[in-house]
Amino acid sequence: MLKYLVIAAMMIGSTPSPAEEAKTPTPKPPVAKKVPKETRINGDVLKDDYFWLREKSKPEVREYIEAENAYTDAVMAPTKPLQAKLYKELLSHVKETDESVPNPEGGWMYYSRVVEGKQYPILARKHGAGAAEQITVDVNELASGEKFMALGAYQISDDGNFAAYSTDNTGFRQYRLNIKDLRTGAVLPEHVEKTNSIAWANDNKTIFYVVEDSAKRPYRLYKHLLGTDTAKDELIYEEKDESYNVDVYKARDKQFLFMVLGSHTTSETRFLDANTPTGAWKTIAPRIHEQEYYVDSRGDRFYIRTNKDGRNFSIATAPVADPGRENWKTIVPYRPAVMIDDFDVFSNFLVLTERENGLPEISVTDLRTSKSDRVRFPEAVYVAAVGPNKEFNATSLRYIYQSPITPPSTFDYDMEKKQSTLLKENQVPGGFDRNNYVVERLWAPSYDGVKVPVTVFYRKGVKKDGTAPLYQYAYGSYGIPLNVTFSSNRLALLDRGVVIALAHIRGGGDLGKPWHDAGRMLNKMNTFKDFIAAADFLVQNKYAAKDRIAIEGGSAGGLLMGAVTNMRPICGRQCSPKSHSWT
Repeated sequence: MLKYLVIAAMMIGSTPSPAEEAKTPTPKPPVAKKVPKETRINGDVLKDDYFWLREKSKPEVREYIEAENAYTDAVMAPTKPLQAKLYKELLSHVKETDESVPNPEGGWMYYSRVVEGKQYPILARKHGAGAAEQITVDVNELASGEKFMALGAYQISDDGNFAAYSTDNTGFRQYRLNIKDLRTGAVLPEHVEKTNSIAWANDNKTIFYVVEDSAKRPYRLYKHLLGTDTAKDELIYEEKDESYNVDVYKARDKQFLFMVLGSHTTSETRFLDANTPTGAWKTIAPRIHEQEYYVDSRGDRFYIRTNKDGRNFSIATAPVADPGRENWKTIVPYRPAVMIDDFDVFSNFLVLTERENGLPEISVTDLRTSKSDRVRFPEAVYVAAVGPNKEFNATSLRYIYQSPITPPSTFDYDMEKKQSTLLKENQVPGGFDRNNYVVERLWAPSYDGVKVPVTVFYRKGVKKDGTAPLYQYAYGSYGIPLNVTFSSNRLALLDRGVVIALAHIRGGGDLGKPWHDAGRMLNKMNTFKDFIAAADFLVQNKYAAKDRIAIEGGSAGGLLMGAVTNMRPICGRQCSPKSHSWT
């Protein structure tokens, strides 16, 4: 919420008069000192005059950060009345007391709810319609007395008696594993620090968990037996290669536990009979450089999503008795134009989460007839994702649909009748009406002629005359698509005439793995050039004013922001590709 307050205040705040500026002159920004440092890597010398800012424990680092904060406060001071107004407006669009649609699992209906005045969700369940609520985890209680609280993993044992969950009270994404007896409400004394993924064995008393090393890499798999000392937990596996992570999960049909050993480009999967937690883990297929595969199970066969035939993945099956690569049988072939992002296996159905032409698709195949059908969506630009579907024998598929002007909506798709039923659309109070807004999918030519998809949305009535302010966001890293989700916070911008653009630049996964490849490693410069090209295109087509552009990129998008502000530092004067050197 804070970032929208700042962006809105800066883009739409009133300009102070000369007399006001004289009374409150703009302070000078702090200037970080330069301390030369050289690092030698692979024969190259890297020079960094600001390396000293990494040393957080030094007083001068804290002093500089405080000076930056003070400067920000001083610059933003004239907008404080507007910020207060915007905060109330943003809050007016939030339904503070709400509840999710329940999800069936093991005879229970699981859901989460939020209550006005409380900051965190309450996780709960009911044993059938009309039954009394049982709270499994109240994050508000966990947060009591803490400066920060976040919930990580959350897994219920198959018998419904125990909840394994992890919490972070530092903000450093460092999670502590806890186990709660849901019959008594007592949290067991055994805890584990720095945990990642977790999975229960079928005996409901053995839990497998992954821990991180000092670099926050998930690298070890342990086994814990309830009621025993965690210090004596058995180490099942340690990944020595620092480019690989370890993950553990349980198949939907509950036959097997899977351990995935994966880098950014290569993976290997091992499996264990979930009924025999003391047994030996077996390898499905040894890792091969630049090949990924991911596994689920159904009866006597494994289902495998693999890129061995092409970068955008295919689906194969293999016999559980002998699952080596030589026995993989392709059932969904590799298609260059369609990326298979994920898959879900049910007793009678195979569900694929795909991407085509920059948009997500959900495809359902009846495994009894081999007939496939795609779920149909009503808008030209949207995001749809498969939701929690815990029941292996389910005939309906839970999915979540939304767009920049459609709030998150929960649907059940009848996989036999091929019909979607809306269960809930999240309410947006404060007078929101989707009919007041326009969403467009544009294709902006980049420097090399490649067309970059750009999602643009604005309030009806905004004139395309080159005067509107523009807020442009992008990510463009790790093959992660930039999904066009709904955010009520954006209404503060849209309702004041700001055009919002989401640039689906190379390096992300919006157009599949080749789109990712075209913006990574030695191709990374394409990520930055695509972002600049998108802004240029919007200016040239009168969607935005060249001197009223705000940009943002979070996490890996911070690299993007640093690059584009250096490549195009004065966009207000030079917004034409012809006047810019791309070197």
